[in-house]
Amino acid sequence: MNKLSHIRKLCYCFLISCLAKSAAAQKEGLVQYVNTLQGTDSKFELSWGNTYPTTALPYGMHTWAAQTGKNGEGWKYQYSVNTIRGFQQAHQCSPWVSDYGVFSLMPEAGELIVDQDKRAAAFSHANETAKPHYYKVKFDNGISTEMSPTERGAHLRFSFPKGKDAYIVLDGYTKQSKITIIPGERKITGYVNNQRFAPESFRNYFVIIFDQPFEAYGTWENKNNSIQPDAADAEGDGKGAYIRFRKGVKVQARVASSYISAEQAQVTWERELGEHKTLEQTKSKAASIWNKLLGRVLVEGGTEEQKATFYSCLFRANLFSRQFFEYDKNGNPYYWSPYDAKVHSGYMYTDNGFWDTFRSQFPLTNILHPAMQGRYMQALLDAQKQCGWLPSWSFPGETGGMVGNHSISLLTDAWVKGIRSFNPDSALKAYAHEAMNKGPWGGANGRAGWKEYWQLGFVPYPESEGSTAQTLEYAYDDFCAWQLARMTGNKFYEEIFGRVMFNYRNVFDSTIGFMRGRRNDGSWKPDFDPYVWGGPYTEGNAWHYNWSVFHDVQGLINLTGGDKRFTSKIDSVFTAPNTVKYGTYGTMIHEMKEMVLSGMGQYAHGNQPIQHMIYLYSYAGQPWKTQYHVRQVMEKLYNSSEKGFPGDEDQGGMSSWYVLSALGIYSVCPGTDQYVLGSPVFPKATITMENGKQFIIEAVNNNKENVYIQSATLNGVQHTKNYITYSDLANGGHLKFEMDSLPNQQRGINENDRPFSLSAPKR
Repeated sequence: MNKLSHIRKLCYCFLISCLAKSAAAQKEGLVQYVNTLQGTDSKFELSWGNTYPTTALPYGMHTWAAQTGKNGEGWKYQYSVNTIRGFQQAHQCSPWVSDYGVFSLMPEAGELIVDQDKRAAAFSHANETAKPHYYKVKFDNGISTEMSPTERGAHLRFSFPKGKDAYIVLDGYTKQSKITIIPGERKITGYVNNQRFAPESFRNYFVIIFDQPFEAYGTWENKNNSIQPDAADAEGDGKGAYIRFRKGVKVQARVASSYISAEQAQVTWERELGEHKTLEQTKSKAASIWNKLLGRVLVEGGTEEQKATFYSCLFRANLFSRQFFEYDKNGNPYYWSPYDAKVHSGYMYTDNGFWDTFRSQFPLTNILHPAMQGRYMQALLDAQKQCGWLPSWSFPGETGGMVGNHSISLLTDAWVKGIRSFNPDSALKAYAHEAMNKGPWGGANGRAGWKEYWQLGFVPYPESEGSTAQTLEYAYDDFCAWQLARMTGNKFYEEIFGRVMFNYRNVFDSTIGFMRGRRNDGSWKPDFDPYVWGGPYTEGNAWHYNWSVFHDVQGLINLTGGDKRFTSKIDSVFTAPNTVKYGTYGTMIHEMKEMVLSGMGQYAHGNQPIQHMIYLYSYAGQPWKTQYHVRQVMEKLYNSSEKGFPGDEDQGGMSSWYVLSALGIYSVCPGTDQYVLGSPVFPKATITMENGKQFIIEAVNNNKENVYIQSATLNGVQHTKNYITYSDLANGGHLKFEMDSLPNQQRGINENDRPFSLSAPKR
């Protein structure tokens, strides 16, 4: 063969290979862009997401994941660890609260080893596939594990090497568990009750049915790793089971779980897995479900990496809040309540910290899933009836974590956007109880410092740690209550919360231009330093909390001294040194380190308080700076890899920021119907609403350099406003931008172009 012919053959083979890959990708659909390993290279000291490779359906009640960490550890999977000790049923929404309702399965070849450290098997990421609908890993010892999800279960397949005994070990994780082995039915049933934030009667009942006969079996316990051969029943702390199959077997395990009863677990197994004889059937259905959802936000153009980042983030934006309801044999929804330990009819959701998600995840979910949001809003009020408090961070019951009473943000945002599935008077009454009492759990269960907030107009320091953050977020929540009351004609609560929604003003010191801590006697906390973390701030400093006035940006502009001083202040966030002073934390916490690594001055995108700040330029006559900085953040701080996030991903919160911002919109103030404009990443995006209508966002001449909006039209009409409304999206339409590398400093600069603020002139 001559040289030219050889080159032609190589080119031909390369072309065929590319076409084959392209055809395979088209066949698999958009789910192939998703990398569930995004953000998994995290540890206690530094978070690149604090995620784990979640194998799940959208909002699934149970998910499945490979386990590299010890039982009970928050970091269930770390990319840097090269051994896996089990495959878990998981529910974790944050490593900082660990997990609940967990048990795991682990395949072994040759020798039975129950000790979780000794049984850990080595693997390479080159032999790992991590997609929403399908996870596969091949261990160095030749064993392969595959998983595909249903909403309340999973389909697993274990392939063992020839010539060695094949074992599967079930680990009961922490706390109490029960095991029953039924060899004649190739079945294991039981329950686990590991949890931190649920009544002690909590049970996660499971049923596992294998497609191969048992050759031997027994039980064990994970405290001393003692084994009881031939035992078929066990109950107590850390009880587990093991099964031996014939050598070289390929065995399937279909798993389903219930919080209600063992009988309900079997009902769910029949409904979700009974007809799926092969893992390929479960995998295909799961892929179809994800492709349909991902296809509802279809982006075109951009790089392959941008698409991978976008769809990986869209995947994470659709996992929480988790379904906590089940369907009975007649198909009716019901649930065991993690609040009062009783069984109720209807819907319940859990595993969400609203401080993390009210800002972005719920405003995105209101676009994509209004019917589900309607059910969720009623579930919030049902939860309040069952435990006496609105949820702030459920896991699966109330934890009271973080700052603020943001259930009211969710309720008001839903109402403003036409999702009206609940009684607003009941919501306002429940919120009033929240705002005027302190509950028995963490700082956001009711209100820390509630009396002083109402009497003094602020939460004092040092009586309450995080007092300034609390004052700012209470004032925003009170705005949401005022807004809901105003819209529904409830004059009583409109007047009450109208008195305090401007309380943010009381912690702004005009002499230094920052929000700061204030003492009981009204004096300012001495020795102010904007670089000091903690004290009156929560997981941040004065640079970060200066902007937490979502509902009245114009009021904040006025306090700062006008548009120019305000935009200069935002500029200074990026130009200030990335200095960190530990303050009351006493040491470098991961949020501090992430801010330093981002290299954007005091802009700390790795945590929630400052994430909306970039969009505030658009309230002060300089929207082109919003456009520039939002593209910088997306380009520099996000990717689809194991280091894909600049901090904790937090139940879809950080992912939703990216998804919305990549589309060119962001909800600065949930509780209003507005989405502030930014700068879209893709030349074209088509959002298909739940009602079938489509909203198209087109960015002509868009690329990495052309980040600035020169002009815009909405449905063919010139659009100078720096926002669109929810109804614009819901009704379908066409938003078209002309993009360029130079800013248009004459567009979006008039007062009428600014988004909503309480203190803005009436227009």
